[in-house]
Amino acid sequence: MLHLCSFLIIIYSLTMLVPMGVAWLYRDGYITPFFLTCVVSLVIGLVGWKLTNKSEDKYLQKRDGFMVACLFWLIFSIMSAMPFYLDRRLDLSFTDALFEGVSGITTTGASVLANIDSLPKSILFFRAQLNFLGGLGIIVLAVAIMPFLGIGGARLYQSEMPGPMKEEKLTPRLADTARSMWGLYSLLAVVTTLAYYWAGMNWFDAICHSLSTVSLGGFSTHGDSLGYYNSVAIELVGGVFSIFAAVNFSLYYVAIMKRSLKPIWSNSEFKFMMLIMGIVVLITWLELIRTHTFGLSDAFVHGFFQAVSVMTDNGLGAAGFPQWPDAVVLLLMGASFFGGCFGSTCGGIKAMRFLLLFRQGRTEINQLVRPNALLTTKVAGEKVNDRVMRSVWGLFFLWIFFTCFFIWGLVAIGHDFKTAYGTVAACINNMGLGWGETAAGFAPLKDPAKWLMCLAMIFGRLEIFPVLIIFSKAFWRY
Repeated sequence: MLHLCSFLIIIYSLTMLVPMGVAWLYRDGYITPFFLTCVVSLVIGLVGWKLTNKSEDKYLQKRDGFMVACLFWLIFSIMSAMPFYLDRRLDLSFTDALFEGVSGITTTGASVLANIDSLPKSILFFRAQLNFLGGLGIIVLAVAIMPFLGIGGARLYQSEMPGPMKEEKLTPRLADTARSMWGLYSLLAVVTTLAYYWAGMNWFDAICHSLSTVSLGGFSTHGDSLGYYNSVAIELVGGVFSIFAAVNFSLYYVAIMKRSLKPIWSNSEFKFMMLIMGIVVLITWLELIRTHTFGLSDAFVHGFFQAVSVMTDNGLGAAGFPQWPDAVVLLLMGASFFGGCFGSTCGGIKAMRFLLLFRQGRTEINQLVRPNALLTTKVAGEKVNDRVMRSVWGLFFLWIFFTCFFIWGLVAIGHDFKTAYGTVAACINNMGLGWGETAAGFAPLKDPAKWLMCLAMIFGRLEIFPVLIIFSKAFWRY
């Protein structure tokens, strides 16, 4: 595990070269923090790699995969915080730097930085890059190189990728699967960049926002996010591509291979996600009109973009959200728990789990009406086995339990309930838009609250189970 983590550190250290290039290109004077982070990380990775290179057992068991996945997010969160902390011109404490790093790499998009518009280009790009790398998981990128290392990557891949489709492979070889996923991911980023540019952004903003959009990360180059542009076209691009990023990337692969959109349109989870999303958008639109917040057309544009952005846990904002009527904000904060499809870059509990819970709830109602009937819960015509349903119910319970626990924690620390609820929803769902005191940014949080929210972000990104597993007694008994 140390051998693999050392390799991941080496790979991640090299990603610092890109913001270094941006700093050099724009002459913003911020090249040193990235250079130091690159050198320190590279040295640590190479030393760890060398010391563990003679290990005879380089094949990961399932339990090892859980450990590496947790170590991955812990190590990369610290590495992501280093450039923010090392440059004293940003004037960030270690707590704030870590919060920003964790938020970026987990694609949460919650920021403690002030005056974002005046930040150097290299910092702005680095934040977008964090979102992009965290979106599909740099572990998947590493899996593509695993055959070269002689390390079994399947278990690690299964531990990192969200959802019940952990055993599925798009292609026969896992490395090919990882490359296919990153290829599709990168292609979507390119198309999104072009769309933002054509909608009116300059090239730099278009690139940064595309990286944040396809990763559903939410970091922007402006303090007002997409609201800075006051552009209908840009908001529509943000909303549409947020939906694209919330679709299972496996469906894109299958659709390309079959040269047909049928695998997407006929997918039960996709249809359920679009149904719920349509309902949320409709209610948001009607409420914005009823409360006289916007006119008919503006209510539709802003309502569509913001509802989609929050529900898919993108977290880009516009038109003064979350200063909208409380009923609308409360609806959208609740929708952030829904998320998007499995195998996408979204946060939240995911549409498939809600679909399974809905189907089972309907089955239970029918069973009570007809006690002697033999009824089963099905998705796409297939019976859902009890093991999957237990897993779904278990995660649903844990998600609600820890949401309540984190809200209580913030209230106990000294924040009001409105702030606590909005902040926890933003962090545990990796959504990034707060409420109350954190509506304009997360700097007002007290330091203990920031540490607690770092934990919430990692919980949400790893979907709770892997973190709890490594702290269980059963994990350490062999």
